[in-house]
Amino acid sequence: MKKMKLVLVGNGMAGVRAVEELIKLAPDMYDITVFGAEPHPNYNRILLSPVLAGEQTVEQIVLNSWEWYAENHITLHTSKKVTEVDRVRRIVRAQDGTEAEYDRLLLCTGSNPFILPVPGKDLHGVIAYRDIADTNTMIETAKTHKHAVVIGGGLLGLEAANGLMLRGMTVTVVHVNAWLMERQLDDVASGMLRKSLEERGLKFRLSSHTQELVGDDAGRVRAIKFKDGTEEPADLVVMAVGIRPNIELAQKMRLHCERGIVVNDTMQTVTDARIYSVGECAQHRGIAYGLVAPLFEQGKVAANHLAHFGIGRYQGSLTSTKLKVTGIDLFSAGDFMGGEGTEEIVMSDPFGGVYKKLVIKDDKLVGACMYGDTVDGSWYFKLLRDGRSVTDIRDKLMFGESNIGDVGHAGHNSAAAMPDEAEVCGCNGVSKGAICKAIKDKGLFTLDEVKKHTKASASCGSCTGLVEQILMFTAGGDYSATPKKKAMCGCTDTSHQEARDAIRKQKFLSHAEVYASLNWRTPNGCASCRPAINYYLISTWPKQAKDDPQSRFVNERSHANIQKDGTYSVVPRMWGGCTTPDELRRIADAADKYKIPTVKVTGGQRIDLLGVKKEDLQDVWRDIGMPSGFAYGKSLRTVKTCVGSEWCRFGTQDSTQMGKDLERALWAMYSPHKVKLAVSGCPRNCAEAGIKDVGVIGVDSGWEIYVGGNGGIKTEVAQFLVKLKTPAEVMEYTGAFLELYRSEGWYLERTVHYIGRVGLDYVKKKILDDAEGRKALWERLQFALDGEPDPWFESVRASVDVRQFHPVATARSTAAVA
Repeated sequence: MKKMKLVLVGNGMAGVRAVEELIKLAPDMYDITVFGAEPHPNYNRILLSPVLAGEQTVEQIVLNSWEWYAENHITLHTSKKVTEVDRVRRIVRAQDGTEAEYDRLLLCTGSNPFILPVPGKDLHGVIAYRDIADTNTMIETAKTHKHAVVIGGGLLGLEAANGLMLRGMTVTVVHVNAWLMERQLDDVASGMLRKSLEERGLKFRLSSHTQELVGDDAGRVRAIKFKDGTEEPADLVVMAVGIRPNIELAQKMRLHCERGIVVNDTMQTVTDARIYSVGECAQHRGIAYGLVAPLFEQGKVAANHLAHFGIGRYQGSLTSTKLKVTGIDLFSAGDFMGGEGTEEIVMSDPFGGVYKKLVIKDDKLVGACMYGDTVDGSWYFKLLRDGRSVTDIRDKLMFGESNIGDVGHAGHNSAAAMPDEAEVCGCNGVSKGAICKAIKDKGLFTLDEVKKHTKASASCGSCTGLVEQILMFTAGGDYSATPKKKAMCGCTDTSHQEARDAIRKQKFLSHAEVYASLNWRTPNGCASCRPAINYYLISTWPKQAKDDPQSRFVNERSHANIQKDGTYSVVPRMWGGCTTPDELRRIADAADKYKIPTVKVTGGQRIDLLGVKKEDLQDVWRDIGMPSGFAYGKSLRTVKTCVGSEWCRFGTQDSTQMGKDLERALWAMYSPHKVKLAVSGCPRNCAEAGIKDVGVIGVDSGWEIYVGGNGGIKTEVAQFLVKLKTPAEVMEYTGAFLELYRSEGWYLERTVHYIGRVGLDYVKKKILDDAEGRKALWERLQFALDGEPDPWFESVRASVDVRQFHPVATARSTAAVA
């Protein structure tokens, strides 16, 4: 039987979901061709905000890999915008002339961002927030510019503003209405949201009307001007004021369009029954949806009819909203504003940051709005959708599902108490029973595996906590446990250990050699694997492999810690926590000269200058005249000391001198993660050596060495390694342990996790039992660190791009390129 031809125009979430459903129903019915205007496979557009915020990478939000298209025999044309469809001959034609014939056409052109028609909208630095290209533009702009303005206080605008703030920009949100997210929140919940975001550092201008965008001489935006005559500085303006269905192609095809492409309940266009449309471009019963759950429902119906089952009908959707800003929980659904004929049940605790509002009409829940405590959002949404009477549970309704019936305060058992038919993932329509079955049948053990096999938690992420609970009681183990082999990132199937081994065995000296020989999917790597490969190269082959500054994080490229307001933190090196009056005078003079607002003593016994402008960094370094403290790098941070036997009446060893000697020997050491040392002169341990990566404690007969401590989010007590007699032995054993960690640790793996992976017995075998190997490790570290340049004063040798410290020139050249 000859296959029919299906062409999908638009490689987005809705259209590809329809194809996925079709393949399940009729895997051999169609030859499928997909046209996508972007150069990427299908990805989760909802998760662009976590990518902007630095919480995920582009590779992590890909829904269907390149291999998926090949495995399903789908012809994929990326970077090809369809500009013409001949409905008589049934031919689709792209802008570059690529053609494909169809028997059925699935039109999923999505939507276009709305750009305010104000003067200056075409200036460089004025963008929308819609796709990966926009996200990358914002990430790159944040590296070189300071002031951002986001126009639009809705979901997308707040997510963009939060991400830019986390990238170091000063961000102002401009909103024409009196409160934020007025379509999803009432004024009370919105006020609480605004307060929380302001505490994080965002600024707001509400009830503000944009008059024009003002540019500089180079054609880049420099400010936003309001109708009241005031201005706000802006190096970047992000328009997030809404979307419009993309119906340009449909209109050219003479399909019936209103706000969107008009479709019936089978998702067929009312003009041509061979043509289907789902997603943001489609208009069903007068509504064009912009949320993922209804679009996936549409995709299922379209697939049902394309497979000739002919039983599915789409009758519209009830939608809910969740903000994707880390640490902020809000939820709304239905008619949460209330009004005539409705009743409201409200619980408000402004001090505790919790607000709940339930709207009831005719004994049914018709709306819900929650801030701070949204754990029962999915239950309220189910009540809304089912339309059941709440008369019997009205007195307990506000307190959530766990207080209904005999469940009681279920806590983590709430997932276990759910019936199998209960829906867990609203976006993808996945029930608890389906998740449990997949876990048991396929032996799933991690959240990523559940996402892959069921799609639960793979879209907006609001059900992640519930899925984790289901994993915990179904799999009977730690749901967060990682498999024995985990790929470095989406660019490759290679693990960190395999990459390290290959670099050592085959003596790779460059990124290109690694990517080519290990079959990287992307020729230049990504933000996750590039820094790791860069570290593995230069730590394995010091003096031979060349450091690539562009493969380092922004702090390491600037050689200072970027702060939330876009300024920088400068921490000069103080050997063992000691300084001199002359150094203190220079620090004070620099703070006055460059108007540095905050001077703080750090926990590592150094002085931190906070609020340094990027253009002043080089001058501040020069005027202070002290070595870099490397407070910004994956390197040795500090060696904390007490005063020791030189001054303290309890001291048994000269801890200050020991700390100075260690720090001078290790100060430019690059490592998988930050490393902190401490030396205490007696067992009273005033330097807190017991929670450092290497802790040295003086005792009457010498020194005790402890390794693998961590004072971070989860405090880890260091483990005893060895007792030594002389300072020279302390240097050798400490250096050998750190070189072992440098040589075998995975990138971003702390010493505590390295020891947990290989075992303390393994470390002892390498350091204590093998004297020759220990000495070789210490010598290798000294060789690697010998002659390492100070990036604050030897910019050429340290490969520091000094152009980054000249923002005016950078802005002009960026504008010219753009």
